[in-house]
Amino acid sequence: MKRNRLPRQIAMAIALGVLAGWACHHFAADEKAAREIASYFSMVTDIFLRLIKMIIAPLVFATLVGGIASMGNSRSVGRIGARAMIWFVSASIISLFIGMLLVNVFQPGAGLDLQVTQGAAAPAVVSTGDFSLKVFISHVFPRSIAEAMANNEILQIVVFSLFFGFALAGIKRAGYTKITDSIEELGKVMFKITDYVMAFAPVGVFAAIASAITTQGLGLLVDYGKLIAEFYLGIVILWGVLFAAGYLFLGRSVFTLGKLIREPILLAFSTASSESAYPKTMEALEKFGAPKRVSSFVLPLGYSFNLDGSMMYQAFAIMFIAQAYNIDLSFTQQLLILLTLMITSKGMAGVARASVVVVAATLPMFNLPEAGILLIIGIDQFLDMARTATNVVGNSIATAVIAKSEPLEEPDDVPQSEASPLPVRSVATV
Repeated sequence: MKRNRLPRQIAMAIALGVLAGWACHHFAADEKAAREIASYFSMVTDIFLRLIKMIIAPLVFATLVGGIASMGNSRSVGRIGARAMIWFVSASIISLFIGMLLVNVFQPGAGLDLQVTQGAAAPAVVSTGDFSLKVFISHVFPRSIAEAMANNEILQIVVFSLFFGFALAGIKRAGYTKITDSIEELGKVMFKITDYVMAFAPVGVFAAIASAITTQGLGLLVDYGKLIAEFYLGIVILWGVLFAAGYLFLGRSVFTLGKLIREPILLAFSTASSESAYPKTMEALEKFGAPKRVSSFVLPLGYSFNLDGSMMYQAFAIMFIAQAYNIDLSFTQQLLILLTLMITSKGMAGVARASVVVVAATLPMFNLPEAGILLIIGIDQFLDMARTATNVVGNSIATAVIAKSEPLEEPDDVPQSEASPLPVRSVATV
């Protein structure tokens, strides 16, 4: 009953946050006062997100290492990884295509008739100086696991965990299991800590919504209502496509998965943070029946390579800016934009306001005005909520499908006396 109350509590927190934010925005003396009030709400949200980040690194490490150790061989990891990447790339292409199609049909930026101002640049809040595929590739490999964990660099933690997991699987086959047992116990402890942190979730959600509405006000939603409504319609369509794809592989059980991931979806939507949803997503996948050895490997990868909502947002944002400035893009140019986003978006992991940064970095590549980012920066919080929730949906379905395609047991999962050749040879020698 306690678990079932959390989604309702979060939904109530969202509604109360909207009301509190509207009241604070309406009765604040001026814009400066509204920002001051919002800063106190933001403090509560920051505390909640810090608590979430506190458990992400050890949780990813424990679950991923435990999963690899249970798989026991590199062929399993390679097979799962290949299937995951095929799904991720396919989902990214579909998300970009849907976004590009809808923005061409609805033309949300048409009629703004903005003029390109010479020397106009992106706002200082968006920095793209260190954003490139080359920097991303070199950044994947950690200099120090302590540094990676301190900065919550998920991909770097994944790389170290792969090495650690394979090494642990090797000594496990030789009969040494103490470290393996300790890693599994660490995972259980982190999930218990997650339960403690999640008790604070409704408060964090309330503060996040109230802060956004206090500074922006409900009027912003009206001014940009057309863009927001069309983007959310695109999100609904994308959800339908994702669940339809899941239905092809999972059958009616995909709807069971949908019920199980309600909590992480609400957390992601209300906080606009994928990290806040990670622990609950892991728990939901475990309840669904996805083996830990699969979910602990696929889900962290998805956080960097399978951001379906973010991909749709980028297509929407770039085309909206082009339409606002009356810049016609041919089919070939739009196709090149899609391909560019496919590549550059893979460097999103670990970048603050990642989707906005990708858009800002892509605009000059196609001679689009960088100042156009100002058009969407004000409503980015509301768009971010939808795209982050969609990322959770996409990663959950992807993980469940890949888990369904895997055998229930690997050859290395059978008892050591049957699977490991080392004891057999030693007995024969004796």
